[in-house]
Amino acid sequence: MRSQTDVVTFVNRYRILLLLALVFLFMALFAPRFLNMFNMTIIMKSASLNAMAAIGFTIVLICGHLDLSVSSTISLGAVLVIGFRPDLGWSGAIVAAVAAGGFVGLVNGLLVAKARIHSFIVTIGTLTIVQGIIYVYTGGAALNVTGALDFAVADFLEDPILLFFPPRVIITILVIVGFEVFFLRTKPGRNFYMVGGNRETAWLAGVKADAYVIWAFIISGCAAALSGALFAIGISSATTDLGVNSLMIIVAATIIGGASMNGGKGQVLYSGIAVLMLTVLFNGLNRFGVGSEFRILASGVILASVVLYEAYSNYKKERIRGQRPELLKELDPQQLKNVTSSLKTREL
Repeated sequence: MRSQTDVVTFVNRYRILLLLALVFLFMALFAPRFLNMFNMTIIMKSASLNAMAAIGFTIVLICGHLDLSVSSTISLGAVLVIGFRPDLGWSGAIVAAVAAGGFVGLVNGLLVAKARIHSFIVTIGTLTIVQGIIYVYTGGAALNVTGALDFAVADFLEDPILLFFPPRVIITILVIVGFEVFFLRTKPGRNFYMVGGNRETAWLAGVKADAYVIWAFIISGCAAALSGALFAIGISSATTDLGVNSLMIIVAATIIGGASMNGGKGQVLYSGIAVLMLTVLFNGLNRFGVGSEFRILASGVILASVVLYEAYSNYKKERIRGQRPELLKELDPQQLKNVTSSLKTREL
């Protein structure tokens, strides 16, 4: 019994790594032209866009809230970095784009933490407003850069420098690892979990919950904008709908990666790995010639399976909460029989 429990615990803890291994192995064995250096590079670059944005979304989810505006903030970061490039240069444009994303997050955080408006309503509103600002700024057209230096920067970000890892992917990995260390090894990082897990406990511990919620949204806005900015620099252009398809992937990845909608649970690293797993899945289905509707269906089935498994695990935990099976060993056979009979009667 104990070995079975250990296996279940192991699978539950490392499920996203097991899912990634299974999906990758299946695609490597059966998907046409999947396992080659060029395709691995495409997968890593595609995953880096949503993995960076998933950092902030996971942090907001840990605090017990949602940030549905990440998709439009990705697009905002992309169009601003291309639009500001002629006047500010790449460095200044990146700073301006990330600052704009941070401002969106600040507005979200203040409305949620101070005005006490539900994060779903707030971020749906900012998603629409930001998307409208993008259309006004661009006139509904894509933005491009055409200078030789601009293309050189794009080539630098997109060309692999280590196996199939371009600098843009390496930047994403370093940011994810940095946040993972921050959340697991520092007191402020652990406070985010306390705020999402039990707000009253956080208050008793002297943690300013509102400040952490606001910072969570700011980080989410900055991460999403940086994601869009790096992607736009890499392709030397930005479209108004760059982040439209990202929201579903980010939400699915964070839940599959182990984050809880109730807050207090989740890991930035596992969310990034979940994004990679979904990207591998979509890429492999493309190799089979499968349409986008089946890719959406596949990700939905995986998400639904994980959610159902999580619900079942929570149900089992609730049933055994407060029970101390080791005490049964101290009972004589007749007492143990009476306890078992009593428990069966209660269940009926």
